[in-house]
Amino acid sequence: MTTTVVYSKPIFWKNLIKYQKGSVVSREIVKKSTSTVTLFAFDKNQGLSEHTTPFDALVQILDGKGEFTIDGVSHTIGKGEMLLMPAGYPHKVVAQEKFIMLLTMIKE
Repeated sequence: MTTTVVYSKPIFWKNLIKYQKGSVVSREIVKKSTSTVTLFAFDKNQGLSEHTTPFDALVQILDGKGEFTIDGVSHTIGKGEMLLMPAGYPHKVVAQEKFIMLLTMIKE
């Protein structure tokens, strides 16, 4: 992708990331000491294995649907929905269908 994110210039997220067959693709949009913002594109049945992070994370689904398991509790969220994941809890992600999410890591 050749699209660059520029401050104060609107851009459509579909120009920043594309699905790739059998893969999870990510693109960091913002990287600051206080937070990061990253786009992820998951192909169907792809995911992120269980892990923990030291920061709260806000997930916003832009396209499709994914299953998020946090501390053993599963949540299916789809386009237009969001989920706040607490720091320190194990979580994993599985794409029930292709989906794109915007992840904001909130560092303290």
